[in-house]
Amino acid sequence: MCRHLAYLGPALPLARLLYDAPHSLERQSYAPGDMRAGGTVNVDGYGVGWFPGPVRYRRAGTLWSDANLRELASTEATAFLAAVRSATAGMPVADAACAPFADDKWLFSHNGRVDGWPYTVEGLAKTLDVTDLLTMDAPTDSALLWTVLRRRLETGKNPAQTLVELVREVTDAAPKSRLNFLLTNGKVLVGTTWTHALWVLEKGQSVTLASEPLDDDPDWWEIPDRHVVTAVPSTVEVRPV
Repeated sequence: MCRHLAYLGPALPLARLLYDAPHSLERQSYAPGDMRAGGTVNVDGYGVGWFPGPVRYRRAGTLWSDANLRELASTEATAFLAAVRSATAGMPVADAACAPFADDKWLFSHNGRVDGWPYTVEGLAKTLDVTDLLTMDAPTDSALLWTVLRRRLETGKNPAQTLVELVREVTDAAPKSRLNFLLTNGKVLVGTTWTHALWVLEKGQSVTLASEPLDDDPDWWEIPDRHVVTAVPSTVEVRPV
């Protein structure tokens, strides 16, 4: 399983959560605390996207070995989404296969896998135009989910409800899938828990969502499994999927 996080609030350096926190995303890449039978390390890629923007940086390989990102992480942002990847067997390890996936408004990450890929989601793929399929970031389950999601978001649908509908469609076709999503447009954070953890930290005018707590702050609390969360710095709303 991958690890991901998202932050929204007053501007702070990307490094604060990527590198500096006691259980930073860098540390989670080689010493995750809660993989739940989904692997042992996250060494198949990484990425970060931030606002204003979105601006995105992603690479195959290991987060801790990228000196360029460490330097870039001094950038301050009011919102960002970052992830490290543990690739599902048989899927490509390449820059374009790494989260966050992005368009001109949204950043998206998927922690998990679609069970029975690609056969179980043929019907979902058929809802897309051929051009969408031919221009997907990578031939992976996460890239397909993002391509479907972005088209639906373009219609102006509520982002939390759009994620819920996507989870339901995929689990109807592939019940053993793991669908832990993070989505942000720099104004709101939206996430799902479906067979893995997501934690919340509200501090003053900021909110952070993460696969695992980044430190021992007692204010971290866990979102129940099979729920969707919508968060802005003043409000965190959680409801069943």
